[in-house]
Amino acid sequence: MRLSDFIVQHVDRIVDEWEKFAATLTPAADSMNRVELRDHAKSILLAAARDMNTAQTKAEQIAKSQGEETGKTPTLDQAAASHGELRHTVGFDLVQMTSEFRHLRATVIRFWVESLTSPEITYFTDMIRFNEAIDEALAESTAAYAERVTRSRDIFLAILGHDLRAPIQAIGMSSEILLRRAGMSDADLGYIKRIKSSSRHMATMVSDLLEFVRSRLGVTLPVVRKPMEMTLACREAIEAASAGSPDCDPVFITTGDTQGEWDRARIDQMLQNLIGNALQHGAATHKISVTLTGGDQYVSLAVHNDGEPIAQEAIGSIFDPLVRSINEEAGTHNPSTSLGLGLFIVKEVVNAHGGSITVTSNFGDGTTFTVVLPKKG
Repeated sequence: MRLSDFIVQHVDRIVDEWEKFAATLTPAADSMNRVELRDHAKSILLAAARDMNTAQTKAEQIAKSQGEETGKTPTLDQAAASHGELRHTVGFDLVQMTSEFRHLRATVIRFWVESLTSPEITYFTDMIRFNEAIDEALAESTAAYAERVTRSRDIFLAILGHDLRAPIQAIGMSSEILLRRAGMSDADLGYIKRIKSSSRHMATMVSDLLEFVRSRLGVTLPVVRKPMEMTLACREAIEAASAGSPDCDPVFITTGDTQGEWDRARIDQMLQNLIGNALQHGAATHKISVTLTGGDQYVSLAVHNDGEPIAQEAIGSIFDPLVRSINEEAGTHNPSTSLGLGLFIVKEVVNAHGGSITVTSNFGDGTTFTVVLPKKG
């Protein structure tokens, strides 16, 4: 009997074996009923059998073996993907889920071989097609499982970041109140200023984390454009950065008309991250400069710092999330407290405003990030 026909005739027997094995995958299986243990096993097997009976060219066979979409089986993919999602939901780990397919493959082959009386050359083709189908199902289940894991992690990070904002804000406000008290010693004032500065750093990191998670969950960065003065925003961002780094005095040069329509909160994020990046990674013995130039339809912002340049091989990934490619060995104004999200957030803000950002970095000239933003959307 051909393998596809065998699977159809003995599908319930095979699924019984699947159920017995799935029941051993504890602790998740301890709380699962019979239907949950069997899950999409029957659908996967019947879809695999239909796939095996479908004519396949040599090119399609090669394409399928390489994981390409050509020649894939939609019903098999759907059943396998649903299986991966549900196994994640009930608490199976990835090893347990993939072991189900290993056991299924072994069970089908064992039952089929035991039923054969004499081998035929066509059986080898059946074996190849069956293994292709199971590999395809395993790949789809694994991808769906991994996607659920990633989404669950992102949602957890979003909740964590959101809940952290309240205590961080309380720390900042409390330190502000304490700074206004009279009669405090210089040492006590120093401690409070350090608390305030640290809370500001934490707030920035949490904000960056939330923006990163939002992008991971497929939500575009929202912007609300209102008239604002970019020069004023730059001055305030530099002042805030200097408060956290009193030994640094950035040079600010502004020319032209810098009035436009932007989202002030997002622009503040962009400026804080760009200036903070320059302060953190610039040489400790050199100042940074911020140059703002206003034109008829655009403004151009350049943030420059001297010091160790960005490696050329890292330039292409400098705006990727969770990447910290700057040479940490160089002398810096500040130790690294970055999550590797600052420049990613900068890029997101620039894109949301329809602008562009470039970076140049080399020995002698230092590093310059240049942002060009249209004045209106």
